[in-house]
Amino acid sequence: ATVWFDLVSLFPPTYLDRPHGNRIDLMEKLAAMHPKFLRLPGGNYLEGDHIAERFEWKRTIGPWVDRPTHPSPWHYRSSDGMGLLEFLEWCEDLKIEPVLAVYAGYSMAQEHVEPGPALEPYIQDALDEIEYATGGADTWWGAERARDGHAEPFPLHYVEIGNEDWFDKSGSYDGRFAQYFKAIKQRYPNLQLIATTPVKSVKPDVLDEHFYMSAEESLGDANHYDKTDRGGPKIFVGEWATREGEPTPNLEAALGDAAWMTGMERNSDLIVMASYAPLLVNVNPGGMQWETDLIGYDALSSYGSPSYWAQVLFASHLGSEVVASALTDAGPRMYASVTRDDKLRKLFVKVVNASSETEPVTIALAGVEKVQPDAKLVTLSGKTPNATNTIANPEAIVPVERGITVNGPKFEQSFAPYSINVLEISY
Repeated sequence: ATVWFDLVSLFPPTYLDRPHGNRIDLMEKLAAMHPKFLRLPGGNYLEGDHIAERFEWKRTIGPWVDRPTHPSPWHYRSSDGMGLLEFLEWCEDLKIEPVLAVYAGYSMAQEHVEPGPALEPYIQDALDEIEYATGGADTWWGAERARDGHAEPFPLHYVEIGNEDWFDKSGSYDGRFAQYFKAIKQRYPNLQLIATTPVKSVKPDVLDEHFYMSAEESLGDANHYDKTDRGGPKIFVGEWATREGEPTPNLEAALGDAAWMTGMERNSDLIVMASYAPLLVNVNPGGMQWETDLIGYDALSSYGSPSYWAQVLFASHLGSEVVASALTDAGPRMYASVTRDDKLRKLFVKVVNASSETEPVTIALAGVEKVQPDAKLVTLSGKTPNATNTIANPEAIVPVERGITVNGPKFEQSFAPYSINVLEISY
């Protein structure tokens, strides 16, 4: 007999043995970053170049063989095997929440839908999408999700309306956002709604800001949010990265990233979320659409860039409260932030030395009468700013931990050149 196969998809073992799930090594690297959310389905991928090429979520659910596929703005055709449900299950596997971005009537080739009646079907589609993610099995789209194999609703607190709508030259986003905002809040009043550019028609709950910078720009603007007005919406730094090195960032980029993160951490009363972008890159020839990317992989293995390890360092020493801090008499390429965890009785002092010299720093812990003498210093550093990790040498730049002795609340500590450091002190 002759047998025709319409669709063949071969999977190696997956993370948590999820059917149609994700690669174990990539998910383990993401888990090590202690993430809290995944912004999905991504930025430009949501919009497409043309309205007809947007991420139509209803065409990405159900049996794979029935998904029609669609062109991606990155110039490949997406199979849509990674559809809406697969994105949501990715979040479930990592025990994190989705930040769901819904199509808002703008595509990148300057095509848009005018606010008013023409926009209503797209708004209804967004409401249906939220119901698919969060609705019980007694709802229309919640029942559809259950038929697709996931009976329980997913947690959802943030919905982003569009992506990078500052590129829309029509000026229609203000009206489009207001129309989405009213409809979603009416149905889901507790959802936090994110605008992708400032609007005047209504005050968004959160504003998404994007930054792609050189290392000098990251270092020079590390205090960006120190001077931001607290009267506006909260901030989601939805895409950001220091772009030095390819296909993945080098140490210079990691230093810029870490300096920028000290600024975000100091201002976490304002910044509710931040997500590095892009996350993953295929390092095989012809596999890259964008440099630089946090984690590199080929068909068999993967590695974390120096910027990846900077993310791991910060996320592993988060703390529960920001402590007021100041750098005095420090070099111009020194950056710091301090947090504490009262439950663990630990203080996390993060110090970035982006200079070529060892920097001695006097650390004075005001308001602390006594600290434990045994402390820990974790350092990510290299001999040159161009030092990096590769698929062939994945651990050239990795954090190194050592014990140090702290003699009281005031002490001196030296920080190596080109280094990102976390000093963990018990009190």
